Amino acid sequence: MAGVPIAELVWLALAVMAAGVVTGLLAGLFGIGGGAVIVPVLFEVFRLLGVPEEVRMQLCVGTSLAIIVPTTVRSYRAHRAKGLVIQAVMRSWAVPAVIGVAAGSVTAAFAPAQVFKLAFVVIAGVIAAKLLAGRETWVLGRSLPGSAGMTGYGFLVGLASSLMGISGGSLATMTMTLYGVPIHNAVATSAGLGVPIAIAGTIGYLIA
Repeated sequence: MAGVPIAELVWLALAVMAAGVVTGLLAGLFGIGGGAVIVPVLFEVFRLLGVPEEVRMQLCVGTSLAIIVPTTVRSYRAHRAKGLVIQAVMRSWAVPAVIGVAAGSVTAAFAPAQVFKLAFVVIAGVIAAKLLAGRETWVLGRSLPGSAGMTGYGFLVGLASSLMGISGGSLATMTMTLYGVPIHNAVATSAGLGVPIAIAGTIGYLIA
């Protein structure tokens, strides 16, 4: 970090602290770990630290997953205490989600940094489009799909989360609401799903 102006370091430190606050708020309100906020901030931090670009994004993703472990655990416990978590969805998604995370961790060992950047931009863009332009008439069904469909969704949420450095809460919530699950239950259940995703992702990136 030699040669970096003190003023820039101060602003960077403030940005990191602000990202931490926002992450906590997002976990409590929306059942998400806040990786979408953490990853861009970490990218700038690691740039100033001189981390090589070819591994910088992977390091951001792995570090983000480690950071959001406590936020997802705390959020899940709070929502579970209110009885909002749909345990059946948790059980059907947990294992395939962890398998998806494992696949993403393996990808991290071989894929170039551009893969992670592209995954982050595309998936975050889809989520943003749904939030900004989505309508109540946008549905995929009146009830959640069968076991095969749920397994597929769980795997995809885990894979995408591992590539982006997020807990999967935003993806899981979006998926459930598209099948008519009330938003409060979707948020609570997504918070629970984020726990195994974040833990498995952290372990996977440590190994990778």
